[in-house]
Amino acid sequence: MTAPEPRANPDLVGHEEAARTLESAARSGRLHHAWLLCGPPGIGKATLAWRFARWLLAGMPQGEAPLFVDPASAVFRRVAADTHADCFTLEPNTGDRGTKRVLRVEDAREAVRFLTQTAAEGGWRVVVLDEAERADQAAVQNTLLKTLEEPPPKTVLLVVCSAPQRLLPTIRSRCRRLDLNPLPAAEMEALLARLLPERGKAERARLAALAAGSPGRALALAEAGGLELQAMVEASLDALARPEPPREHALADRLAMDRTGGAFGIFMGLLRGAIAAALREAARGRPAPPWLARHPLAVWASLWDRLGHLADDTERLNLDRKQAVLTGLSWLARP
Repeated sequence: MTAPEPRANPDLVGHEEAARTLESAARSGRLHHAWLLCGPPGIGKATLAWRFARWLLAGMPQGEAPLFVDPASAVFRRVAADTHADCFTLEPNTGDRGTKRVLRVEDAREAVRFLTQTAAEGGWRVVVLDEAERADQAAVQNTLLKTLEEPPPKTVLLVVCSAPQRLLPTIRSRCRRLDLNPLPAAEMEALLARLLPERGKAERARLAALAAGSPGRALALAEAGGLELQAMVEASLDALARPEPPREHALADRLAMDRTGGAFGIFMGLLRGAIAAALREAARGRPAPPWLARHPLAVWASLWDRLGHLADDTERLNLDRKQAVLTGLSWLARP
């Protein structure tokens, strides 16, 4: 079983306080025109954004839970089907020459035009901007800036972002920020038991630990063989002192063969996660894995950052994933 797409998901797990914040702001009559919903990937940001959008478009009904709209209602169904006249989706698309998932300036201009129009149903007009960190600063973000400075009445822009530091300061300063925190262990356990009943309890617990309180990430790990990829990460780090090119090429081939790119992205994320976890343990004076002694801690911190840029550039520009894996491992192995 998999969770529904965020725009069609009737459930919100673990973020009731954030939902109440949005509901209270709307009922106050002084709803801010732009909200920046932040948190790790898969934490539930987009689910909350669509839940709020539906609730506004449905006339802010009183419900059994914050921002609740009956899934059987016409508003819920139209938003889920992306057919509501007063709701606009702005999200990454595949670009030219095979580049991957970027927010295009032409779509941003269409969103601005949408917000300047009269509401078809006489209420709010809502734009949900998903994965805002994939927006080009010079184009998309500047296109949206004037609307943020002079918003039309009864319009709301919901900006969903996993890396707010990539947004222009002028964008961040004009949004009210709402951070979503990782789910507690008990809520993760209950949710994964419902969504992944075919997995054993121990396997679900390992997925939850790797996902660090992010249900979407746990599901992505389960689908992409995340536990196997984590074992590859651990083996690669343990072998830094004795590089074996055939083994590294076999690993890089395995990741590059995944046409979706999901295995590559998850491997790089898990690799950075292992480095970050080891750095935290060392900073607290706790035992760290032997491979951490290969570099000073400051060098590891720099490598963590470089690996992030390498992974982002590889996916954004559709670069050779095999070469990116080999490059990253060579950085780590270099004395």
